[in-house]
Amino acid sequence: MRNAGGGERAARRAALEDADTGEEPEFQVQRRPPGLLAGLASAEQPSRRGRIMADETQEAGGIHFPFPFTPYAIQKDFMAALYQVLEAGKIGIFESPTGTGKSLSLICGALSWLRDFEQKKRQEEERLLGAGAPASHNGLAPALGLPSSCQGSPGTSEATGEPDWITQFVQKKEERDLVGRLKEEQVRRKKREERLQQIRHNAKLRFATKRMRQEDEETERLLRLSSEMLATGTEPEQVASGEEELVLAEYESDEEKGVPSGVDVDEDDLDEEHVTKIYYCSRTHSQLAQFVHEVQKSPFGQDTRLVSLGSRQNLCVNGDVRKLGSVQLINDRCVEMQRSKHERKSITEEEEPTRRRRRQEPRAACPFYSYERLQLLRDEVLAGVKDVEQLVALGEEAQACPYYGGRFAIPAAQLVVLPYQMLLHAPTRQAAGIRLQGQVVVIDEAHNLIDTITNIHSVEVRGSQLCQAHSQLLQYTERYGKRLKAKNLMYIKQLLYLLEKFVAVLGGNIKQNPNTQSLSQAGTELKTINDFLFQSKIDNINLFKVRRYCEKSKISRKLLGFTERYGGVLVPSMEQPKLSGFQDFLQSLQPGAMAAPAAPVEVGEDRSPRPASPLMHVEGFLEALTTANQDGRVILSRQGSLSQSSLKFLLLNPAVHFTQVVKECRAVVIAGGTMQPVSDFREQLLAGAGVEAERVVEFSCGHVIPPDHILPLIICSGPSNQMLDFTYQKRGLPQMMDETGRILCNLCNVVPGGVVCFFPSYEYQHQVCAHWEKSGLLARLTIRKKIFQEPRKANRVEQVLLEYSRCIKHCGQARGTETGALLLSVVGGKMSEGINFSDDLGRCVVMVGMPYPNIMSPELQEKMAYLDQTLPRGPGQARPGKVLVENLCMKAVNQSIGRAIRHQKDFASIVLLDQRYASPAIQAKLPAWIRDRVEVKATFGPAFAALRKFHREKAGLC
Repeated sequence: MRNAGGGERAARRAALEDADTGEEPEFQVQRRPPGLLAGLASAEQPSRRGRIMADETQEAGGIHFPFPFTPYAIQKDFMAALYQVLEAGKIGIFESPTGTGKSLSLICGALSWLRDFEQKKRQEEERLLGAGAPASHNGLAPALGLPSSCQGSPGTSEATGEPDWITQFVQKKEERDLVGRLKEEQVRRKKREERLQQIRHNAKLRFATKRMRQEDEETERLLRLSSEMLATGTEPEQVASGEEELVLAEYESDEEKGVPSGVDVDEDDLDEEHVTKIYYCSRTHSQLAQFVHEVQKSPFGQDTRLVSLGSRQNLCVNGDVRKLGSVQLINDRCVEMQRSKHERKSITEEEEPTRRRRRQEPRAACPFYSYERLQLLRDEVLAGVKDVEQLVALGEEAQACPYYGGRFAIPAAQLVVLPYQMLLHAPTRQAAGIRLQGQVVVIDEAHNLIDTITNIHSVEVRGSQLCQAHSQLLQYTERYGKRLKAKNLMYIKQLLYLLEKFVAVLGGNIKQNPNTQSLSQAGTELKTINDFLFQSKIDNINLFKVRRYCEKSKISRKLLGFTERYGGVLVPSMEQPKLSGFQDFLQSLQPGAMAAPAAPVEVGEDRSPRPASPLMHVEGFLEALTTANQDGRVILSRQGSLSQSSLKFLLLNPAVHFTQVVKECRAVVIAGGTMQPVSDFREQLLAGAGVEAERVVEFSCGHVIPPDHILPLIICSGPSNQMLDFTYQKRGLPQMMDETGRILCNLCNVVPGGVVCFFPSYEYQHQVCAHWEKSGLLARLTIRKKIFQEPRKANRVEQVLLEYSRCIKHCGQARGTETGALLLSVVGGKMSEGINFSDDLGRCVVMVGMPYPNIMSPELQEKMAYLDQTLPRGPGQARPGKVLVENLCMKAVNQSIGRAIRHQKDFASIVLLDQRYASPAIQAKLPAWIRDRVEVKATFGPAFAALRKFHREKAGLC
């Protein structure tokens, strides 16, 4: 206690010294975004939106929630629970079945909390400005940036032993400083409001003038290009023209650079203080676009400052960059163009004439990266709700980059919409300008969140990529070695050594062609990180320094520019005689490579997009090797030839990459339609990230459909009393496949419309169909239903679904013997997620067997062993590894059977074909709205009778 009191006394004396010297202690005062937020509309309840003209304000738990229509009772409960989670700063796991208005409840509840938070914050600011009194104890003091002395009780001075006059002096000074900062904040906020109002008021006028401005700018650009072409043609051609940018700059190993690449020093908008906001994340861009469209259609869309974020590939409006195709190439070219702009600005006037003489054609900066136009685009983004496509159209119209314009708009935005891959990867999050401190994160469609984190941070590099990276790096050194400094050469030699050892550990030779190089051993070997480093003989190299060198020197981008310029393989004219044999080998590493060009490839020459530099993949693998030894494994896959073999890093502990999110954010909401079983989220993700069990809140609501609109059945035996056991050992037996066909034939006789049948894998689906065709069962099925099969190729899925839908519609109108269609799908395939089989498209969903993952997979076995070692196991509980396998299976089942019921008036039957579903432990992992209504049928007769009765009763609802 004495040490603590002494530390506080020292801090107070330091504050007095600051007051004497005129220096002000720094307080962080968050900005309050103007305007109140309201609820948003949802696409999941279109029928009721048309019935109620005016918006309504609903009250749940004493909290008023703006809502566009009368919500369901479960929606009120959902919003009230969500509000409490955000208010208390907890981690929420929310489950709401599809068709219950989940998205609308999620956003309205969160924005209602933000509305109240902003109102409380504004009232506290006004009270402080009016009375000059310290903040009340309502939890807003940290948000207002109040120092600890202002938040304490009046008796604090007695506890610390300081005289009252010292305590009062410090408190008054802190209050004066805070009031001054609040006044400055009010001025900034007022200016921002006036600016946004002016933008909305003059929108039509600017739209008319922009076209005139575009014509003028196009004329100026053409004149400028003509002048540059004439000026370029008069300069003498030099051998090294344009190669300055390919040479590595001098590297200082332990120096931190204060300015990130691609951002100018004077562009302080990225350092603008971020207001409290909600980051809404979902799985795909199409889901995000649908969400934004609902915001636009809501009556509150005009008052919400929303920013849609995406990748450069989706937002780039520079045609020359966009045509590169590859995500990595687009990213690298964009960064290079911004870095070129930044380097040009740093050139002094004295250096400029010399530089112009030395370089024939400097790389042009992106014409869409104009600071002034980006500021205007930022204001336009904040003035109205726009999705990614609308943002791109606005950027093309304004001749400004939508990617950077969206980044500039993040600090002042109230709602940021982004794919959750962008949020979960720390480097991507940092590059996008996302700051999570004190913010709210909502992750929707989060049923596969753990797998997503694992996949993002698992890296694989092939043997051919290792050899290509080695050859390109060696050629680069031969070309520019005499111009590189000592540290650059040292790190390049380390990279070459690492590549050589990586190839050697696979059993190959870096000096031989990987395509024709056969390996003596074949198979898969799994190593800990430390064992892999020792076996590769690279444990003496500091991988952290090598990774930092690659990051700071941008060597992979230099190498990419080098290979683009010289077509991948360069034959130095001075050393060609003595290296011709080696160069022939290097050339053979390039698939389909022709003779090496003697001169650089012309900039304007048309050529197909090149793949990303192989060294970039190696950099990702090196970064993964710096993970803690217990959190990952290295898989050595030897597959005949070296080019087909690979090194893969497998992340075992996804919590290490989720820890920063849950620690920095005020609250995190993980939501989805089918989140069961939730034990994986609690144990693998949250507990591993250091989240206490008391901070985690679970909420699961029922469905809006009446109880008699769903019939879930577990069938243990077929029509011929064959026990249904679809284990891997028995599912291929002829009698099992015959029994499955008989069950489907009976179902197709009583189920109208569409029947969707899910198989565990593509291979088993094809095996069953081939057997049915031989036995004649396939012909019997086609009498009542036309059969469609899920294609393996993603580009054919839409066509199959369209034909399936047309067939059902036609059969419903024709009233013939063919009553609909049967769609044979695969669990985990293209149609098990994101496809809605509503109404007649899915009157019955059949699950054949239990889709357990491949237990012989080395990755799964290692994951199971890791969980057995790290997770606690209570008495009588199954091993965590076994629970993982069951959870993976049931998550896939829940996703598939949830395709049918999509709205309140929908109805469907769900048939689970396997006796193992009768186990109480398995049934406990089903969603509650299905689990509470499931019926177990030991024989097929009662099950068939229940199905026939159910669909006859519902025939009048079609």
